[in-house]
Amino acid sequence: MDFNVKRLAADAGTFLSRAVQFTEEKLGQAEKTELDAHLENLLGRAEGTRLWTERILKQTEVLLQPNPNVRLEEFLYEKLEKKVPTRMNNHELLGQSMIESGSEFGPGTAYGNALIKCGETEKQIGGAEREFIQSSAINFLTPFRNFLEGDFKTILKERKLLQVKRLDLDAAKTRLKKARMTDARAVAEQELRMTQSEFDRQAEITRLLLEGVSSTHAHHLRCLNDFVEAQSTYYAQCYQYMVDLQKQLGSFPSSFSNNNQSPSGAAGISVPTLPVSGPLPSPSSGRASSAAAGGFSELRVTSGSRKARVLYDYDAAGSSELSLLADEVIMVSSVPGMDSDWLMGERGNQRGKVPITYLELLN
Repeated sequence: MDFNVKRLAADAGTFLSRAVQFTEEKLGQAEKTELDAHLENLLGRAEGTRLWTERILKQTEVLLQPNPNVRLEEFLYEKLEKKVPTRMNNHELLGQSMIESGSEFGPGTAYGNALIKCGETEKQIGGAEREFIQSSAINFLTPFRNFLEGDFKTILKERKLLQVKRLDLDAAKTRLKKARMTDARAVAEQELRMTQSEFDRQAEITRLLLEGVSSTHAHHLRCLNDFVEAQSTYYAQCYQYMVDLQKQLGSFPSSFSNNNQSPSGAAGISVPTLPVSGPLPSPSSGRASSAAAGGFSELRVTSGSRKARVLYDYDAAGSSELSLLADEVIMVSSVPGMDSDWLMGERGNQRGKVPITYLELLN
């Protein structure tokens, strides 16, 4: 018990000495040992790293999850060390609604079929977004959090300890100045040497930790490359999905005007598209069987018009052609000088070439 009281008294004396030294420094009444310029620069760089890492981390979290309530919920689950419940994201919810509404309107209708195709694409985008968020959380957010919650907290701890050692050193310097007796000066000088040694040792430990921030920057650079790669993959997937959807919707009535009547304002805009793979016949396939069909031969001879049912969807390759939707009925006629594999199709006030291999003449 006696030992504990003495130790408590010693700790209280040390704390009081530090408090007095700190107060006198603030009032300009005591000498303050300044850190060397290199250490000060390292401290400033570490603090800047912390500040910008926190900002980047926060904004990335907002980018990956814009809903603040969901972010708070995920934070609570993480602190409780519980698994976050799986929920559909916005793209998947939209896709589900589109698919359900398309089924209600009827998959056989143009609008219902288009809604289902759009819904399936939205679900694909939702899946790609989920993979992007997961990859970013593992390869980008986690290393940033680890720095803030691990490495930088260690730096702060050693930085505070360095501040304590500096106060002890300056207090020892002050006591040496005030010592008048020889014995008192000898004790003060011994105390100064001890505090100086502890301060130098702590400054070296702090310096080594601060120089490790360079390794942190290199590690964060690799994490940034991983994040950019994940983001590029995500956007490339979304672009591919939308291009495929655009091609699928290219034969629906809602887009006929876009395919055959380009608005003047979009004359300088070019949207890249990818070819659609599928079992559709090419316009030149089946040349012999099509040419031998009596109905088409008669149509060319008489130069009249006939109704024809479209067998497959067809995307117009240019403004001179007409896009087709499977099972619709159009008027077709022969034009002198036109290739034998093509006819002139009409749908209302829209007119363009159509391949005969996509058509079935009606009586």
